[in-house]
Amino acid sequence: MKILSESICIFKYSNLLNNFNMGLKNAAKNMHMNKSKDEYFNMNRVLILTKMTRYEYERVKFKELNDQQFERMLRNRGTNFEKLKHHHSLQKTSVEKIAKCLRDMGSDVRIVNRYSFDKDAVSWADCVVPAGGDGTFLLAASLIRNNTLPVIGVNSDPHRSEGFLCLPKKYSINPREAFEQLKSGAFKWTFRNRIRSKVIGNTRIDPKMLYNTPFYDIEKIIGKEWDRHSDTDHKILPVLALNEVFIGETLSAKVSHLELNFDNSDRYTNTKCSGICICTGTGSTSWHYSINRIPVQTVTELLKLMDMQPTEGKNSLATFYAEQYNQNLKFAPDDQRMGFSIRDLISAGVWPDPKGLKSRGFAEKIVVKSNCDDAYIVVDGGLSFSFNDGTLAVFEMHPEDRLRTVKLD
Repeated sequence: MKILSESICIFKYSNLLNNFNMGLKNAAKNMHMNKSKDEYFNMNRVLILTKMTRYEYERVKFKELNDQQFERMLRNRGTNFEKLKHHHSLQKTSVEKIAKCLRDMGSDVRIVNRYSFDKDAVSWADCVVPAGGDGTFLLAASLIRNNTLPVIGVNSDPHRSEGFLCLPKKYSINPREAFEQLKSGAFKWTFRNRIRSKVIGNTRIDPKMLYNTPFYDIEKIIGKEWDRHSDTDHKILPVLALNEVFIGETLSAKVSHLELNFDNSDRYTNTKCSGICICTGTGSTSWHYSINRIPVQTVTELLKLMDMQPTEGKNSLATFYAEQYNQNLKFAPDDQRMGFSIRDLISAGVWPDPKGLKSRGFAEKIVVKSNCDDAYIVVDGGLSFSFNDGTLAVFEMHPEDRLRTVKLD
C-alpha cells in the first residue's frame, strides 16, 4: 500500500475539522437559551455558598486544638502551612469581594458554607452564587430541585480550578461586571438537564457520602422527610444528577453484574462489567469524557496498521484525529438524551447476552437491574444509595428538573 504523506492528509481533512468546529458553534447557539430582554433577574436576596478550604476542613477536624497546637500539628506531619493559609486567604478575599459588590448594588446577602447550607437557606434566596469551583457548584445544585431558582457560579481561584460550570474566568477578577450585566438583563437563560433516579424494590435504601466528610449532616441534603422505608415499591431518590450517575460494585476490582434496558426495548441485556456511567450533556465533559477519550498514541498505532508512518507531534495527523474524536464525545447541556458508558464490558464467550450491545451510546430512558452483592448508585460523585440484587433503577430526564443558569454576552 502506498505510504501517504501526513501533510497531504491533514490538508485533505482540514475542511472537515473546520466544519466540525462550526457545528459545535451552531450547537451552542441552538442550545435552549432564552433571551432575557423581558426577564427580570431577581437579586434582592442572594445566597453565597463558599467553598470549604483545606484549612477550614482541617480546623473543623481538629477543633479541640488551639491555634498554636493546630499549626504545630500540621507542620509536624509535613503540611505546607503557609500555602494552606495563603489559599484560605484567597478564598476569603474572593468571597468578600463578591459580597461587597452585591451589597453595593442593594442586595441582601447571606454567606453559608457546606455545613450551614440547607433547604431553609435555599428557600430564603432569590439567587444562589456558589463561590468556588465545580465541586461547590454541584453542592449548590444538589439542594435545588426546581428550574426557577438561578445558580450563578463564580470561580474563586481560576489559577488552580477550571470552573467549567462557573462564569468565565474574567468575572473572577471583576465580579461586579457580571452582576451588573445580570441586573441590566444582558444575559441569556440556559437550562442544564439533570437525571432523575427512581428505585424499585422493597429493600432498605441507606444513603451515605462516598467520601468521609467530618460533622456533615447528610439529612440536610436528602431531607429528614425522605423515608428510607416506603409503603410503595418505588421511590424517587432525593437528589438530581447534574453530571452523572454511576452504578456498580463498591469494590472496583469486583465485577458488576447488571441487566440493562434502553428506551423500553423488548428485553434486557445481561452484562458483566465494571459498572455503568450515565451522564447528562453537562457531565459529558467530565467522567464520561475521561472514560471514552482516546490518546494520540492509540490513533498513531491504528494509522501504522494502515501502512502509514504517523508521528505524535502537535500538528500530526494522529493528534488531529484524536482531538476530533474526543471533542465529538461532548454534547449540549440541554440535550434530552443521556449518554451511557459501560466500563470494561466483558465481550467474550456468552457475554453480553444477547450479543450486540455497544459499550457507549445515548438513550432517553435507561433501566438497570442489579445482580450485585454490594453495589451503589452514586450521584455526582458524592451521595450514594445501596443498590443490590433484585433492585431496579429507572433513569430519565424531565423538563421540571432542569437547573437554571445563565450565559453572559
